[in-house]
Amino acid sequence: MKLGERIQSADWKAEKHVPVIECPDRVEADKMFTVKVSVGKEIAHPNTTEHHIRWIDVYFQPEGDKFIYQVGHFEFSAHGESVKGANQGPVYTNHEAQFSMKVNNPGTLIALSFCNIHGLWESSKEIKL
Repeated sequence: MKLGERIQSADWKAEKHVPVIECPDRVEADKMFTVKVSVGKEIAHPNTTEHHIRWIDVYFQPEGDKFIYQVGHFEFSAHGESVKGANQGPVYTNHEAQFSMKVNNPGTLIALSFCNIHGLWESSKEIKL
């Protein structure tokens, strides 16, 4: 069995677990641009102690390159846990990350998210220069 066989994907407009990548379709080489990755953009994903998005990873696959490169790992650690009980805590993190990056080749951004109940989900977005 391979990890890739366990990664799910779907249209983010119809499936709340799929990460959504928002950034320009075309960027300038070696110039910073902003990327936002979130889960539950169209259909809200729960954010409770029992059911939440634990993390989002973002990778870049340069066009024609054999390897992918990790851009960032964003962990969401607070989901209402507390000594008072589930969903009674004082803090909740939201499952979205925003960051800046630059590339010197066209390629594909790949986002992978992990739901503590429903597993791994991915999406991708092509970036042109």
